[in-house]
Amino acid sequence: MFENEKAVATLKTVYGEEKLQMEQERYNHLYREFVKAFGEGEADFFTSPGRTEILGNHTDHNHGKVLTGSIAMDMIAAARKNGTSLVHVISENYNQSITVDLDNMDTTCKCQGTLSLLIGMFEGFVKKGYKVEGFDAYVSTDVIGAAGVSSSASFEMLICAIVDYFSNDGKIDYVEYAKIGQYAEHEYWEKQSGLLDQMACAVGGVITIDFKEEMPKVEKLDFGYDQLGYDLIIVNTGKGHADLSAEYSSVPIEMKKAAQVMGKEVLADVDEKEFMQNLNKVRKEAGDRAVMRALHFFAEQNRVDAAVKAIKEKDYDTFLQCITKSGNSSWKWLQNCFATKDETEQAVPVALALTEMFIEEAGRGYCRVHGGGFAGVIAAVLPKDMTADYVEYMTPYMGKENIYVMQIRQTGAVHMDF
Repeated sequence: MFENEKAVATLKTVYGEEKLQMEQERYNHLYREFVKAFGEGEADFFTSPGRTEILGNHTDHNHGKVLTGSIAMDMIAAARKNGTSLVHVISENYNQSITVDLDNMDTTCKCQGTLSLLIGMFEGFVKKGYKVEGFDAYVSTDVIGAAGVSSSASFEMLICAIVDYFSNDGKIDYVEYAKIGQYAEHEYWEKQSGLLDQMACAVGGVITIDFKEEMPKVEKLDFGYDQLGYDLIIVNTGKGHADLSAEYSSVPIEMKKAAQVMGKEVLADVDEKEFMQNLNKVRKEAGDRAVMRALHFFAEQNRVDAAVKAIKEKDYDTFLQCITKSGNSSWKWLQNCFATKDETEQAVPVALALTEMFIEEAGRGYCRVHGGGFAGVIAAVLPKDMTADYVEYMTPYMGKENIYVMQIRQTGAVHMDF
């Protein structure tokens, strides 16, 4: 089905020529399963990537700056409108079959996984004045779940792309996509997420975002690790973080508590010099960990600015050094490398320690905790001639199946033009 000239051109644009055959087989499988579930007929196809967080760890929820990018792992869906008030979503990889009646949604359904997320998103669309109509969708993914590459945001942006295409003539912008996903997480998952994950999945490519204003400022950068002769390697430590919402939420809560001592709602509105002058007061009223997390926030703002400047000037040594500095700040100041509810389980620090030993021996390379932290994955950024050795080195500890060599992808959450 996907061997015609138009389909081939679209697949090459999104995935690259080297993955063409694999993606043709993947989409053919998707369509076959869609037909089995929902019957013969035409379908539309959608894709939404996972994301890599480059810099700006836990700053978006306090209206800070980030540097992020989409990755070559994605969720894909075959879907069609069904002319009813029912939305049917089948998730192949999670063995889920979910039905939501748009005319009779259970708005008390909180913290019940994908069902709650869907209800929250559909409610978010309606509250913002957008239409939602019934559709059938079969979803497949190779985005690692509960591991720091934003499988949930990838799913949210996939649903946004479907609803936008079917019911809103493709007129919804990516900031609205992100805010709808955030609304669902806040109201139906009780997770105080920012907008970084959703924006990265929605826009695609490497972007820098400043969240200080109501309408975030987004700038797309001409950048990928291939330009440096480096690979991005994601290592799944084997411990998911789906049950760690309280740990994640503690970060924005404590940062905002520090800001409130300064008479502001979020740290982006706090002057760093004034904060330092009142540091003892913040310690007393918000606590030492809130101070440490605030210091991380201010330092990350400066690092994002420095890294963006370095990318534009092709000063890649400075850019790469920012990655290590950010990772150290996350580990020491932000303190999001393991969960305090079980401090004996430290899969992320173990993976970081092993990687730092490898880098020290080789004399080259960079690494950091990746994404929200507390569990999940780390990121190593290594010269391409070191990648195979690193994979071999980490395999006995983490398993080869948990080590992923990544590329930045330029396409965000979109309807596929087949």
